[in-house]
Amino acid sequence: MAGKSQASSGSSRRGFLGAGLTGVATVAGGFVPVFAWTQPAFANRATNDRPRIGCIGTGSMGTGDARDHARFGDIVAVCDVDNRNAERCRNDEGSGKCRADAYRDYRRVLDRPDVDVVSIVTPDHWHVKIALEALQAGKHVFCQKPLSLTLEENRLARSAAERHPDLQFFIGTQQRSDRDLFLRAVNMVHQGLLGDVKQVTVGINGSPTGGPFEVAAPPKELDWEMWLGQAPLVDYREKRCHYEFRWWYEYSGGKFTDWGAHHVDIAQWALKEDTRGRGPVRIDGTDAKHPVPFKDGFPTVDDCYNTSHDFAVTCTFPGGTEMVVTSRGDNGILFEGTKGRIFVNREKITGKPIEEGWDKDRFTEADVVKLYKGKPFEDHKANFYRCIREGGLPVSDVFSHVMAMNTCHLTAIAARLGRAITWDPAAERITGDEQAAALAARTPRAGYEIPRG
Repeated sequence: MAGKSQASSGSSRRGFLGAGLTGVATVAGGFVPVFAWTQPAFANRATNDRPRIGCIGTGSMGTGDARDHARFGDIVAVCDVDNRNAERCRNDEGSGKCRADAYRDYRRVLDRPDVDVVSIVTPDHWHVKIALEALQAGKHVFCQKPLSLTLEENRLARSAAERHPDLQFFIGTQQRSDRDLFLRAVNMVHQGLLGDVKQVTVGINGSPTGGPFEVAAPPKELDWEMWLGQAPLVDYREKRCHYEFRWWYEYSGGKFTDWGAHHVDIAQWALKEDTRGRGPVRIDGTDAKHPVPFKDGFPTVDDCYNTSHDFAVTCTFPGGTEMVVTSRGDNGILFEGTKGRIFVNREKITGKPIEEGWDKDRFTEADVVKLYKGKPFEDHKANFYRCIREGGLPVSDVFSHVMAMNTCHLTAIAARLGRAITWDPAAERITGDEQAAALAARTPRAGYEIPRG
């Protein structure tokens, strides 16, 4: 595998990606370039100056992300354990443009010294392993949400980001780049316009139910053993694979980590519970049902979807604020404060504070720049490529995302066990419950270990 020095060779492209800018304005205590990092800004660069990108995981979401990345750089490699996905992305005029090299093994992408950026859009249980190996190879990383499968993977990802401060490690939580909806809601809470927020309801829907599903032969284009990766080796069932992986705890966390990675993230950002040492102290999973029987936190059948379809898990923070993560009611986030309440999702933001414009003159460009960590507001991936060029934390950074994912994984663990568990946010460990604590990590299958240093 290519080492960092190899991946950081002194080409003109690397110089462009790492050089400073002239012509800047000071905003909110930082330097903000006066131009936006739009598609034309990159398109007008010489080929040797444009980032070269490898896309790992090229199903429907992966190909969509690849098209977005292609606005800012050149897709030179695509990879998927299903050859059909790799070839489709390679031949897609919006991404591979019939010029990218196609691979089945992601390590061949990481071996390439000409790849500057990797986009990881695989099933969740592959995210952290590939991301950490990409950082070791000197690549900037875009990884789709949710970043991790377990609490332990959260810590490994954060440690890796700390070891590679010169590389961007960006998460695809695009709601952080929705100015009129989610940024407005976060700003309203930060400004204290709702008063003291003591209740938040996070609606994330429930997982689908289904099964039993029959064993079948894997498609000839799919490397099923490689797809399973660190997960236990099991027979192929069509509904375990591709998008349906989300509804199996072996590969994901159901809605807890699917929509939870978005809405819990926004809720904790608004509550300022998204920094290290913060988080809930009690997570009550007594009100949660699963579509199959469970014993000791594990499903007792292997031919049906097993993630929770009906739940209301209550997370209590040290100051007494309660956040209920639920499958019931509308998808979105309800903030209830002593002065007012608002509801926000991807379609609307409502409530008396919105109708009466309580944030008039309190949601300025400077407020948005502050939320964007000193960068100007722009498209989600534009922020990623700006940060590659300029440095600094992106709007969807690993450190805040890990805090949201801690809560998401804790809700899943409490639901799987059907009881309340306690969490020490400072030590980042489950306390007083050995069985629950054991679910904080998973031993990977031999040959698929995650880097630990």
